[in-house]
Amino acid sequence: MRILLWHVHGGWMEAFVRGAHEYLLPATPARDAWGLGRGGRSWPAAAVEVAPEDLRTQQIDVVLLQRPEEIDACTRLLGRRPGRDIPAVYLEHNTPRGNVPETRHPLAGRTDIPVVHVTQFNRLFWDTGRAPVRVIEHGIPDPGYLYTGERPHLGVVVNEPVRRSRVAGTDLLPEFARAAPLEVFGMGTERLPGLLGADRLLVRGDLPVARLHRELAGCRAYLHPMRWTSLGLSLLEAMHLGLPVLALATTEAVRAVPPVAGITSNDPEELARAARMFLAEPEQARACGRAARAAALARYGLDRFLSDWDRLFADLLTETVSAASFLPAAGTAPASTGGGQQ
Repeated sequence: MRILLWHVHGGWMEAFVRGAHEYLLPATPARDAWGLGRGGRSWPAAAVEVAPEDLRTQQIDVVLLQRPEEIDACTRLLGRRPGRDIPAVYLEHNTPRGNVPETRHPLAGRTDIPVVHVTQFNRLFWDTGRAPVRVIEHGIPDPGYLYTGERPHLGVVVNEPVRRSRVAGTDLLPEFARAAPLEVFGMGTERLPGLLGADRLLVRGDLPVARLHRELAGCRAYLHPMRWTSLGLSLLEAMHLGLPVLALATTEAVRAVPPVAGITSNDPEELARAARMFLAEPEQARACGRAARAAALARYGLDRFLSDWDRLFADLLTETVSAASFLPAAGTAPASTGGGQQ
């Protein structure tokens, strides 16, 4: 199939574009949010950049939407309405915001575009109304078992930790830094020393993925202090690498991290004690890390992820063909039922 989608969440797309399809990515000279294309990433050749003005002439089988505004953008660029003139699904990456138990999804009033959540937690907390709903849990390419744990530090991966302070659990980092030195990776981390102080905090910055994996694997354990996030891909990457996990027991983390893989708790003091234990007992850390890797491979492997998406697309196209079979051909009138008005 030929699938149209915008480059919105690069980490998620690292897995998605490794399927058996062709992926059309709008690209503009500005390389902005509406035309990032491949974004310089080393993706398979099946991820193809297309100028937005050329989309109308492309054969497109399915549209994968990720922002409400993309519905109007597709109608304008393709001359076809997603969900009505062309099959479409809406991928919801995020947890709801605002009055969470009552938060209505932007597509809650539609029945023609299925909403796909990336976690069971998200499906539970979003009000999707009448929209058909699926859950396709994350999958990531396996970086391999790289764990050494040679540095008695906690690794943290977070983007924009200052701007996202309480959401990302940035305010908790000083307490964890008293238990173990922290190495913090990600975009915008250079602002952390001014917020938290530089003592026992090493800012590693935004590294290329392969180098990030190597450097993170040298930390004794992975710290996931997120309060309100869908399910950080960096957590799953750390587990694949073989790091034991210390995580707040929020959103989907308790489903992703089994007890043998580390500690999940909403008590920061309990997590700090576990951090000290991993620093003092490297073999225990290694054993938990191996269990974390096994759990991640079993639930968040790439093959399962791609198979789930293939099944969804097959179902979507089958439903579209079935619906079309009940429509009269263009220029013809519906056949008479022979029974007058119904």
